Amino acid sequence: MNILIWNEYRHEIENEEVRKVYPEGIHKAIASFLEEHHVETATLDEAHHGLSDENLNKTDVLIWWGHKAHDEVQDEICEKIKSHVLEGMGLIVLHSGHFSKIFKSLMGTTCNLKWREADEKERLWVVDPTHPITEGLNSYIELDKEEMYGEHFDIPTPDETIFISWFEGGEVFRSGVTFKRGKGKIFYFRPGHESYPTYYNKEIQRVIKNGVQWAKRNHAPTHDYGNVKPLEDISEK
Repeated sequence: MNILIWNEYRHEIENEEVRKVYPEGIHKAIASFLEEHHVETATLDEAHHGLSDENLNKTDVLIWWGHKAHDEVQDEICEKIKSHVLEGMGLIVLHSGHFSKIFKSLMGTTCNLKWREADEKERLWVVDPTHPITEGLNSYIELDKEEMYGEHFDIPTPDETIFISWFEGGEVFRSGVTFKRGKGKIFYFRPGHESYPTYYNKEIQRVIKNGVQWAKRNHAPTHDYGNVKPLEDISEK
Protein backbone atom coordinates (compact mmCIF):
# COMPACT_ATOMS: atom_id res chain seq x y z
CA MET A 1 0.00 0.00 0.00
CA ASN A 2 0.95 3.63 -0.44
CA ILE A 3 0.84 5.42 2.92
CA LEU A 4 1.16 9.19 3.26
CA ILE A 5 1.93 10.46 6.78
CA TRP A 6 1.09 14.13 7.27
CA ASN A 7 2.48 16.00 10.26
CA GLU A 8 2.19 19.66 11.11
CA TYR A 9 5.86 19.48 12.20
CA ARG A 10 5.92 22.65 14.27
CA HIS A 11 6.36 21.41 17.85
CA GLU A 12 9.48 19.43 16.95
CA ILE A 13 11.08 22.50 15.34
CA GLU A 14 10.07 25.08 17.94
CA ASN A 15 10.22 23.10 21.21
CA GLU A 16 13.46 21.53 22.42
CA GLU A 17 11.69 19.10 24.78
CA VAL A 18 9.51 17.76 21.97
CA ARG A 19 12.54 17.55 19.68
CA LYS A 20 14.26 15.32 22.25
CA VAL A 21 11.34 12.90 22.05
CA TYR A 22 10.91 13.01 18.27
CA PRO A 23 14.21 14.34 16.84
CA GLU A 24 13.18 13.65 13.24
CA GLY A 25 9.52 14.52 13.74
CA ILE A 26 6.43 12.50 14.65
CA HIS A 27 5.93 11.66 10.97
CA LYS A 28 9.32 9.96 10.76
CA ALA A 29 8.68 8.04 14.00
CA ILE A 30 5.44 6.66 12.56
CA ALA A 31 7.03 5.92 9.18
CA SER A 32 9.72 3.83 10.93
CA PHE A 33 7.26 1.10 11.93
CA LEU A 34 5.29 1.03 8.67
CA GLU A 35 8.28 -0.01 6.55
CA GLU A 36 6.38 -2.97 5.05
CA HIS A 37 4.46 -0.43 2.98
CA HIS A 38 5.56 2.29 0.58
CA VAL A 39 5.60 5.29 2.93
CA GLU A 40 5.98 8.97 2.14
CA THR A 41 5.73 11.93 4.51
CA ALA A 42 4.42 15.47 4.13
CA THR A 43 4.43 18.53 6.37
CA LEU A 44 2.55 21.80 6.69
CA ASP A 45 5.25 24.11 5.37
CA GLU A 46 5.86 22.21 2.13
CA ALA A 47 4.33 23.47 -1.09
CA HIS A 48 0.62 22.57 -1.06
CA HIS A 49 1.34 21.19 2.45
CA GLY A 50 2.86 18.19 0.67
CA LEU A 51 -0.65 17.22 -0.44
CA SER A 52 -0.48 17.70 -4.19
CA ASP A 53 -2.88 15.98 -6.57
CA GLU A 54 -0.08 13.63 -7.53
CA ASN A 55 0.51 12.58 -3.91
CA LEU A 56 -3.16 12.15 -3.02
CA ASN A 57 -4.01 10.27 -6.21
CA LYS A 58 -1.61 7.48 -5.30
CA THR A 59 -2.35 7.40 -1.55
CA ASP A 60 -4.24 4.42 -0.11
CA VAL A 61 -4.23 5.69 3.49
CA LEU A 62 -3.51 9.20 4.77
CA ILE A 63 -2.35 9.45 8.41
CA TRP A 64 -2.89 12.92 9.96
CA TRP A 65 -1.24 14.55 12.99
CA GLY A 66 -1.81 18.25 13.72
CA HIS A 67 -2.17 20.47 16.78
CA LYS A 68 -1.22 24.14 16.91
CA ALA A 69 -1.69 25.23 13.29
CA HIS A 70 -4.99 23.72 12.13
CA ASP A 71 -6.08 27.09 10.75
CA GLU A 72 -3.04 27.29 8.49
CA VAL A 73 -4.20 24.34 6.40
CA GLN A 74 -5.65 25.81 3.22
CA ASP A 75 -9.39 25.32 2.82
CA GLU A 76 -9.06 24.20 -0.79
CA ILE A 77 -6.60 21.48 0.18
CA CYS A 78 -8.93 20.32 2.95
CA GLU A 79 -11.73 20.03 0.38
CA LYS A 80 -9.43 18.09 -1.92
CA ILE A 81 -8.63 15.60 0.85
CA LYS A 82 -12.32 15.26 1.65
CA SER A 83 -13.07 14.42 -1.98
CA HIS A 84 -10.40 11.72 -1.94
CA VAL A 85 -11.86 10.20 1.25
CA LEU A 86 -15.34 10.16 -0.28
CA GLU A 87 -13.85 8.44 -3.31
CA GLY A 88 -12.28 5.68 -1.19
CA MET A 89 -8.98 6.87 0.35
CA GLY A 90 -8.55 5.77 3.97
CA LEU A 91 -7.95 8.39 6.69
CA ILE A 92 -6.39 7.83 10.13
CA VAL A 93 -6.62 10.87 12.40
CA LEU A 94 -4.33 10.88 15.45
CA HIS A 95 -4.59 12.66 18.79
CA SER A 96 -5.17 16.42 18.41
CA GLY A 97 -6.10 15.93 14.78
CA HIS A 98 -9.65 15.79 16.13
CA PHE A 99 -9.64 19.60 15.70
CA SER A 100 -8.24 19.50 12.16
CA LYS A 101 -10.26 21.06 9.37
CA ILE A 102 -10.51 17.75 7.55
CA PHE A 103 -11.85 15.78 10.54
CA LYS A 104 -14.36 18.47 11.55
CA SER A 105 -15.53 18.75 7.95
CA LEU A 106 -16.11 15.01 7.68
CA MET A 107 -17.81 14.82 11.09
CA GLY A 108 -20.00 17.94 10.74
CA THR A 109 -19.66 18.74 14.47
CA THR A 110 -17.34 20.83 16.68
CA CYS A 111 -15.29 17.74 17.72
CA ASN A 112 -14.71 19.47 21.06
CA LEU A 113 -13.71 17.73 24.30
CA LYS A 114 -12.18 18.19 27.75
CA TRP A 115 -8.40 18.00 28.16
CA ARG A 116 -5.64 18.21 30.79
CA GLU A 117 -1.88 17.67 30.64
CA ALA A 118 -0.79 16.26 34.00
CA ASP A 119 1.41 13.21 33.27
CA GLU A 120 -1.51 10.87 33.93
CA LYS A 121 -1.64 7.14 33.49
CA GLU A 122 -3.96 6.09 30.67
CA ARG A 123 -5.54 2.69 30.23
CA LEU A 124 -7.08 2.05 26.81
CA TRP A 125 -9.64 -0.71 27.10
CA VAL A 126 -10.42 -2.85 24.08
CA VAL A 127 -14.21 -2.84 23.79
CA ASP A 128 -14.39 -4.76 20.49
CA PRO A 129 -11.90 -7.65 20.60
CA THR A 130 -13.28 -9.03 17.31
CA HIS A 131 -12.39 -5.92 15.31
CA PRO A 132 -9.41 -6.13 12.88
CA ILE A 133 -7.89 -3.00 14.45
CA THR A 134 -7.54 -4.78 17.82
CA GLU A 135 -5.95 -7.94 16.40
CA GLY A 136 -2.96 -9.04 18.48
CA LEU A 137 -3.86 -6.95 21.52
CA ASN A 138 -4.71 -7.99 25.07
CA SER A 139 -7.61 -6.51 27.07
CA TYR A 140 -6.03 -3.08 27.42
CA ILE A 141 -3.02 -0.91 26.60
CA GLU A 142 -1.45 0.96 29.52
CA LEU A 143 0.51 4.18 29.03
CA ASP A 144 2.45 5.57 31.99
CA LYS A 145 1.99 9.20 30.92
CA GLU A 146 -0.38 10.82 28.45
CA GLU A 147 -2.50 13.92 27.98
CA MET A 148 -6.06 13.46 29.21
CA TYR A 149 -8.95 13.79 26.81
CA GLY A 150 -12.37 13.51 28.46
CA GLU A 151 -16.00 13.19 27.48
CA HIS A 152 -18.14 14.62 26.17
CA PHE A 153 -16.46 14.19 22.77
CA ASP A 154 -18.65 16.14 20.32
CA ILE A 155 -18.63 13.76 17.36
CA PRO A 156 -21.47 11.95 15.60
CA THR A 157 -22.32 8.50 16.93
CA PRO A 158 -19.45 6.34 15.62
CA ASP A 159 -20.06 3.40 13.34
CA GLU A 160 -17.86 1.43 15.75
CA THR A 161 -16.30 2.16 19.14
CA ILE A 162 -13.12 0.14 19.54
CA PHE A 163 -11.27 1.67 22.51
CA ILE A 164 -12.41 3.52 25.63
CA SER A 165 -9.75 5.19 27.76
CA TRP A 166 -9.67 5.61 31.51
CA PHE A 167 -7.38 8.28 32.97
CA GLU A 168 -5.81 8.53 36.40
CA GLY A 169 -7.83 11.67 37.16
CA GLY A 170 -11.08 9.77 36.64
CA GLU A 171 -12.23 10.77 33.13
CA VAL A 172 -13.07 8.38 30.32
CA PHE A 173 -12.92 8.93 26.55
CA ARG A 174 -13.85 7.17 23.31
CA SER A 175 -10.27 6.85 22.12
CA GLY A 176 -10.75 4.64 19.09
CA VAL A 177 -13.74 5.14 16.80
CA THR A 178 -14.50 4.50 13.13
CA PHE A 179 -16.68 6.11 10.51
CA LYS A 180 -17.49 5.62 6.85
CA ARG A 181 -17.91 8.61 4.59
CA GLY A 182 -18.73 7.86 0.96
CA LYS A 183 -16.46 4.98 -0.02
CA GLY A 184 -13.77 5.94 2.50
CA LYS A 185 -13.03 4.60 5.98
CA ILE A 186 -11.95 6.87 8.86
CA PHE A 187 -10.26 5.77 12.09
CA TYR A 188 -9.74 8.28 14.91
CA PHE A 189 -7.14 7.14 17.49
CA ARG A 190 -6.54 9.41 20.50
CA PRO A 191 -3.06 8.69 22.03
CA GLY A 192 -0.02 10.63 20.84
CA HIS A 193 0.63 13.91 22.65
CA GLU A 194 3.84 15.41 21.28
CA SER A 195 5.76 15.54 24.58
CA TYR A 196 5.34 11.81 25.35
CA PRO A 197 7.05 8.89 23.55
CA THR A 198 3.71 7.23 22.78
CA TYR A 199 4.51 6.33 19.17
CA TYR A 200 7.45 4.18 20.30
CA ASN A 201 5.05 1.93 22.24
CA LYS A 202 4.77 -1.41 20.40
CA GLU A 203 1.07 -1.84 21.18
CA ILE A 204 0.26 1.65 19.90
CA GLN A 205 2.26 0.81 16.79
CA ARG A 206 0.23 -2.40 16.41
CA VAL A 207 -3.02 -0.43 16.48
CA ILE A 208 -1.82 1.96 13.79
CA LYS A 209 -0.55 -0.92 11.64
CA ASN A 210 -3.90 -2.67 11.98
CA GLY A 211 -5.69 0.61 11.28
CA VAL A 212 -3.79 1.05 8.03
CA GLN A 213 -4.85 -2.42 6.87
CA TRP A 214 -8.48 -1.77 7.84
CA ALA A 215 -8.71 1.68 6.24
CA LYS A 216 -6.98 0.89 2.94
CA ARG A 217 -8.42 2.46 -0.20
CA ASN A 218 -11.75 1.13 -1.38
CA HIS A 219 -11.64 0.45 -5.11
CA ALA A 220 -15.34 -0.27 -5.49
CA PRO A 221 -16.80 1.22 -8.68
CA THR A 222 -18.37 4.65 -8.49
CA HIS A 223 -22.13 4.61 -8.99
CA ASP A 224 -23.86 6.75 -11.56
CA TYR A 225 -26.03 9.54 -10.19
CA GLY A 226 -28.47 12.02 -11.64
CA ASN A 227 -30.97 11.54 -14.43
CA VAL A 228 -30.76 8.11 -16.10
CA LYS A 229 -32.46 6.26 -18.92
CA PRO A 230 -34.70 3.31 -17.96
CA LEU A 231 -33.26 -0.18 -18.10
CA GLU A 232 -36.53 -1.55 -19.46
CA ASP A 233 -38.91 -0.25 -22.07
CA ILE A 234 -41.64 1.78 -20.47
CA SER A 235 -45.03 1.25 -22.06
CA GLU A 236 -47.01 4.35 -22.89
CA LYS A 237 -50.10 4.63 -20.71
